[in-house]
Amino acid sequence: MKPLMRQLALAGLCLLSAGGALAAEVTVNYIEPGKFADMPFEPWERENVLKDLTEHFQKLGKQLPADQNLTIEVLDIDLAGRIYPNMRGQNLRVLRGGADWPRMRLRYRLEAGGQVLASGDAELSDMMYMQRNNRFSDGDTLRFEKQMIDDWFNKTFLPRR
Repeated sequence: MKPLMRQLALAGLCLLSAGGALAAEVTVNYIEPGKFADMPFEPWERENVLKDLTEHFQKLGKQLPADQNLTIEVLDIDLAGRIYPNMRGQNLRVLRGGADWPRMRLRYRLEAGGQVLASGDAELSDMMYMQRNNRFSDGDTLRFEKQMIDDWFNKTFLPRR
């Protein structure tokens, strides 16, 4: 019985390692996040924002061919809306649809087999963020930033259909 268990465990490991190779690798680095134009004041909130954005970039990367690696360096973030201090201890982010649109500055490099397929700097922004249909739920605090990132990713990396 032990050899069978060992074979099943080995087969499971092989499947797991093969499954990991089915998606492109996406690496996201935040360059001096303490100097970003607009981030929440509380450290735990900042960590949540960066974690959520990283997960979103990685989710988008699953659309790339498995042999490709995408590296993104986020140089600056200005979230939609403006933060206003609240007397009750929790700050409020107010979205007015004026000059408070989301912005992001980044550098990217897409590689496959040691060759650079695409690279550059990008200035993302969405001045019409409040007037557009957004596929993310109202409960997603980064729905406008994610929509903006989706637009950039689709235009930059996915072939026209």
